[in-house]
Amino acid sequence: MWVESFDPLRFPRAACSFGWIEMDSGQIAKFPSAARGHSRRAHRLLLNKTILVVMGALAVAFAGVDLAAQSIPTTVNFAKDGVGSPPTGFEFERTGNGDLGRWTVINDPTATTGFAIEHFSTDQHEDRFPLAIYTSARMENAEISARFKIIQGRMLTAGIAVCVRNPGDYYAVIASALEHRVDLFLFRGGKITRIEGAEADVAQGKWHLLGVAVQDDHFAVSLDQRLLFTAFDRARIKDGKAALLTQEDNITRFDLMQIWRVE
Repeated sequence: MWVESFDPLRFPRAACSFGWIEMDSGQIAKFPSAARGHSRRAHRLLLNKTILVVMGALAVAFAGVDLAAQSIPTTVNFAKDGVGSPPTGFEFERTGNGDLGRWTVINDPTATTGFAIEHFSTDQHEDRFPLAIYTSARMENAEISARFKIIQGRMLTAGIAVCVRNPGDYYAVIASALEHRVDLFLFRGGKITRIEGAEADVAQGKWHLLGVAVQDDHFAVSLDQRLLFTAFDRARIKDGKAALLTQEDNITRFDLMQIWRVE
């Protein structure tokens, strides 16, 4: 798979964590090589060239960058809260009409720490998006990731919201197990505009890792550590909080939310 216009110099940590590098042509290839079917000698030559490109790109990317600031994430600890209680450090809102839903900490042996945040609701108001907004971090440029598992519901969606100013103004990366895709949306004044998206292998009842990197007016979106697409918005909302997001009556679980600040 080839992806256009991803810049590892703009997203150095994302370039490493997603495992993608830029080739001489300006295209993106997954490391070490996607050149299956080549002769062994041709494959080895391409691999050697790829390694040189990777080393050069990363050397430039990390020059003058505070690696400690980018490499140590804020990890939201769900396990510290009592099972059955709302997670601390979050405020609960929703875009659209209807109730806020119920966000609670639950036991889930398949989660990273054995605990997860679950959203539960039976409210089927159309275009209702419940939000669990993390209140401890407000940022302009950042990388945010979280694991999610869609249990059931009419829309079968889950996502991450960034640059959250209020329940009507933010960006959201939303994964759909119904449509098998991931999309980037802008919510402005409660109105929804799709910016970019891609087909993706999103499955109900399975844990996925969703990630978004935001720097200036550029976005890079990944699923399960695979870069899906990049996008930009020249009129970008410049700062705000991060949030977990779902839709309508979905029962959705979240785990291992991490935030990296990018200066």
